[in-house]
Amino acid sequence: MFTGIVEELGEVTAVEDLGDAARFRLRGPVVTQGARHGDSIAVNGVCLTVVDHEGDEFTADVMAETLKRSSLGVLTVGSRVNLERPTAVGARLGGHIVQGHVDGTGTILERTPSENWEVVTISLPAHLARYVVEKGSITVDGISLTVVEAGEDFFTVSLIPTTLALTTLGIKQPGDPVNLEVDVVAKYVERLLGDRVQGAGR
Repeated sequence: MFTGIVEELGEVTAVEDLGDAARFRLRGPVVTQGARHGDSIAVNGVCLTVVDHEGDEFTADVMAETLKRSSLGVLTVGSRVNLERPTAVGARLGGHIVQGHVDGTGTILERTPSENWEVVTISLPAHLARYVVEKGSITVDGISLTVVEAGEDFFTVSLIPTTLALTTLGIKQPGDPVNLEVDVVAKYVERLLGDRVQGAGR
């Protein structure tokens, strides 16, 4: 489990096309400290398994399904990525419960800067709209954020200077894709209520 509090802004140092998969090598001095084969590291919100690591770099394999359903498929050498290690049991939950299982992708539509923060508008796939509510939580590229406005096909978030400086949302521009993970609690509630409604109907 992750919390959506990005530990560092890493970098893609190599990409190998494996046909039905891809192998990424990424630099992250913080997240590689104590890393072992089989550990999990979230890369732009996608939970990946460490295949190997050396120095401040680690390698992870990404299957075709993940490349298809996330924005990892557009990463190239030099791309910056948000990195986070799983939270330890008993640690503070700084953001919200994040699984690292991307539900879909959105596109940055607009950036509106102000003196002390910036409002970013992001497109919202139709199948995820019902899970996104004003003042609710959403994960964007692995970052735990609070929804400011929730429309039928978009939502907005307000970014403080720290988020802009330390994550990919400080450098991404309109047209760039982002990974989205909605609040898992909302999905479980929907499933439970759906079963109850169906049971009552029977």
